[in-house]
Formats: sequence, C-alpha cells, structure tokens
Amino acid sequence: RLVLTARRGARLRQLAARLGPARCEIIEADLADRAAPAELQAELDHRGIVVDTLINNAGYGVTGSFSSQDWQVHADFLQVMVGSLCELTHRLLPPMREHGHGRIINVASVAGLVPSSAGHTLYAASKSLVIRFSESLALELAGSGIHVCALCPGFTWTEFHDVNGMRKRVSGLPNWMWQRADQVVMEGIDAVERGRSRHVTGGMNRLIVGAFKYLPRPIADLIIRRQSRSYRDAD
Repeated sequence: RLVLTARRGARLRQLAARLGPARCEIIEADLADRAAPAELQAELDHRGIVVDTLINNAGYGVTGSFSSQDWQVHADFLQVMVGSLCELTHRLLPPMREHGHGRIINVASVAGLVPSSAGHTLYAASKSLVIRFSESLALELAGSGIHVCALCPGFTWTEFHDVNGMRKRVSGLPNWMWQRADQVVMEGIDAVERGRSRHVTGGMNRLIVGAFKYLPRPIADLIIRRQSRSYRDAD
C-alpha cells in the first residue's frame, strides 16, 4: 500500500496506473507551502493510514548565482529541501516508535559530501544538512527497530536536469558518471534494511567521494572549480 504525494496530480495518477495491482493513495501537496506537512499528516489520519516507510525524495535545483534569484525562490527551495523533509519525518516518526518498526530514507546527494561549487548555491548546503540530520537521527533511534538512511546518489537519469534547464549542459558528461533511477532505488532499499545511516550509490561515486576526502583542500577546490562548469550554472 503506497501513498504518493507531489505537486502534480496528473503525474501521480499516471504513476499509480503504471504500478498496477499495488494499492496507491494519492495526496496532492506542494511542499514549498509551510502548511503542507501538517495537512499531509491530517489527510493520512483522516484516511486511517499509518506510514511505516517514509521516503523523502522531493527536490530540485535553483540555477544561477545566489544573488540572481529573489529571496522567495530560495525560501521555497529551503522549505522543500529541508523544512518539509524534517517536519514530515518529525510528524510520521511517533507511530513508527509505537510499533517498534520503521524505515526512513532521506534522499541527499554526493554534492553534500564533496567541496561545493559556484552556482546552485544552496543545493550542496541543503544536502549536507540532510546527511547530518539523518546520521544523528539514526543514532538516536539505534535499537528501536527504526532505520534511517541518507541516500547519496550522483548524476541519475531522471527529469531533474530537464526541470532546471541544465539537460543540454550535463548531456556532455561521460556515461560512467550516470546511474539509472532503479539502480539508485535498489541500493537505497538495501542500505536502509542493513541499517546504514549513509550510503553513496555506485562504485564510481564512492571512489569520487573517497578521493576528495584525502585530497588537499586547495587541489580539491581547483578540481571542483574547473569541472563544475559542465554541470553548474553560476551566472
């Protein structure tokens, strides 16, 4: 039994139709709205649904430099990427604790584990927060039967770069840098079941994160500065 939530109701209904025999509950919500998490919880309660697995996957990127966007654009971004994620976790956690079982996957990013680049200024920062939040919560819940995992994929074949207008730029990246969405999903499910509080998907992504961990910071910053032009818009 699945609960699907997003802004676009038509897309949710298409997804539910593709899932076939699975029973899908659809709740339209815009997580940029600060009232959305409370309204989601109220609707779940109204339908008598208790969530035992929460996947916080909503996210997008704000292109350009920090000052090129109005503050409201950034405020909405932070609400989706951090505020709603943390609040939904807070609201849906108590029933998991009552039942002594639960799974929470917070979709973060490799971007939260390597030096930040120019452009998309709050993206890496928000993902870093999600990683640290997930790790802390996993420690708090150790032994409770609830597993929390920050899932950290790299470049993944989804509509993410189509929505933010970066598809043409990132299409020049080599194929070995990309993963399919289903690969990321399977790694995430396996990681949370194993009780891992953080998981970087794909061997190449793990190699990249490991390399940056040991590189001198000036060299790491230089690499990011040069390479990020192919996937970040800093104007």
